[in-house]
Amino acid sequence: MYVLIDNRSGAPIYDQIYSQIKAQIISGELTPHTMLPSIRGLAKDLRISFVTTKRAYDELEKEGFLYTVQGKGCFVAPKNVELLREENLKKIEAHIEEIVQLAATCGLSKAQVLDMVSFSLEER
Repeated sequence: MYVLIDNRSGAPIYDQIYSQIKAQIISGELTPHTMLPSIRGLAKDLRISFVTTKRAYDELEKEGFLYTVQGKGCFVAPKNVELLREENLKKIEAHIEEIVQLAATCGLSKAQVLDMVSFSLEER
């Protein structure tokens, strides 16, 4: 597992940890049941407060990406297909909203936007 903290980023440190671990889980880089570094160990490696690392791990666990075994540590949860599908649907919706806003600024009609999407789907 690799986590890089960008101090110039506007994102909170816990969110950077959360986002990077989540991305590695979704991409399959971190496989189910892989043990993650301990909260204190990761905090020490990143030179941050363990409270910050704990918050990131807690968020990941709350969303079903991690599970904790008392006395053993945190592990990558088996992929929940429905959870991953929901994550991707949220991303698609955000992109669609961006497309709608850009189309409005360009004066494109609904039919023109749908034609563009249809064309893109045919290209695959």
